[in-house]
Amino acid sequence: MTSPYFPARTVLFEREEGGVTYRIPALLYIPKRAILLAFAEERLSPDDSHANVLVLRRGAFYRTYVEWGDMRVLKTASLEEHRSMNPCPVYDELTGTVFLFFIAVLGNTPESFQIMTGKNAARLCCVTSSDGGLTWSAVADLTEQVIGSVIEDWATFALGPGHGIQLRSGRLLVPAYTYHIDCKECFGKICKTTPHSFTFYSDDHGQSWHFGDFIPNLKTGECQLASVYEEDGSNVLYCNARSPLGCRVQALSLDDGAAFLPGQLVRKLVESNRGCHGSIVGFPAPLVRGSSRVPSPGRRRWLAGGCDYSHFLQKLHRLQKPRGKGAGSIPGTSIERAPQGHPRDESSEESLLSAAGGHPGQAAPGPLSQLATSFQTPTWVLYSHPTSHRSRVNLGVYLSTFPRNADSWTEPWVIYEGPSAYSDLAAIELPSSEPAATPGIPAITFACLYESGARYAHEEIAFCLFTLSEVIENIPTKLSSLGQSCQGGSKNQWKNCVTS
Repeated sequence: MTSPYFPARTVLFEREEGGVTYRIPALLYIPKRAILLAFAEERLSPDDSHANVLVLRRGAFYRTYVEWGDMRVLKTASLEEHRSMNPCPVYDELTGTVFLFFIAVLGNTPESFQIMTGKNAARLCCVTSSDGGLTWSAVADLTEQVIGSVIEDWATFALGPGHGIQLRSGRLLVPAYTYHIDCKECFGKICKTTPHSFTFYSDDHGQSWHFGDFIPNLKTGECQLASVYEEDGSNVLYCNARSPLGCRVQALSLDDGAAFLPGQLVRKLVESNRGCHGSIVGFPAPLVRGSSRVPSPGRRRWLAGGCDYSHFLQKLHRLQKPRGKGAGSIPGTSIERAPQGHPRDESSEESLLSAAGGHPGQAAPGPLSQLATSFQTPTWVLYSHPTSHRSRVNLGVYLSTFPRNADSWTEPWVIYEGPSAYSDLAAIELPSSEPAATPGIPAITFACLYESGARYAHEEIAFCLFTLSEVIENIPTKLSSLGQSCQGGSKNQWKNCVTS
């Protein structure tokens, strides 16, 4: 048994002796500036009713490490007599503007009180930066303009937390959720509510904002989004949401977040107790032939972020269940997808290449720029979340090469062993000129900002970097005892957990 590998970590926010605590991480990468923005809530205690202000640390990305600046309070990101919560940044690449959305909650009103009484105390707020987070605008309270009278049907609402995304169309998307009031006085209860995930979106670079329809059928809360492309050029917006149903819920949108199809349970992605926030990030699948070393016809080899792709496909096929017959179409629509092929013989490299988009008897495809225009680099998705279903411990990352299929997720690679909770991911594409990159296509590095600690998950917020190659190499090849036997009844029992 080899020792588990954990990425090197840097603590960015740490609980202070007087009780000041930092929670709810949000991470944003700005490619043009090679800058990472790490946000968090500063609270007077771990309790959400003691949230206070938002804080920021700015990091310069140098490919293999990040140089972090000092922590500072975002003074403009606040409303008088309100506490600032749930940072959710999104970057407009076309204008170079960072939008930092957050909710401002009146006084010390906890979320639970709003849900119980149906009396919303949250406001939709935003500040912007045009210089990569160095300076920030005055706060804009968008509640009346964007939500209007509909807020009377919301017991409360919140954003993300974590990052929003921008689509190729230019649309900006901010993930959100609300507790919708189903009945104000039902069977002796003051208020009956149901949580639903949805999006705020803008098609004019943030000049105006709108909100879309809820995920209709399942209880969903804190969520994140990814734009997912497939080889045939088709696209869906993928939402992965927290749920009290024992596992995550995913839902797809065919109109860029204005409405969602019914949600699906993702049983491979377990929730702990009443659930925990998780993060997703989409990135282009690194399907490319090494142009500097053209293989012989009998030994076609594809690469994945520096790894032998055919080797990875063999590993992935052992980890994942075969895609069912229904995986080729989206329920409730007329859009049909050709099912992804499965190797007829797991040991056959030709079959594996067919599953990757190649065909036996043909020369291996060249770099992506030389492929047929009908071929679209597919999107893979990485997901981070505590891996136990009983407590918030052992933060792991899971990979899906076909996220539309709820059964496509691998087992997790645990990147932090111990108490851990909320996290946020960013994907960073290294230029193809970098030594770590595969010729012809950027290599992928991931950044993760997450809550962790020795005894409690709210002791600190740490940051780490790891590559797609490391994800592939560290995905368990068989079921790990981590997340099954590591159920962590007490806060210290996690230390007894071992990896198979």
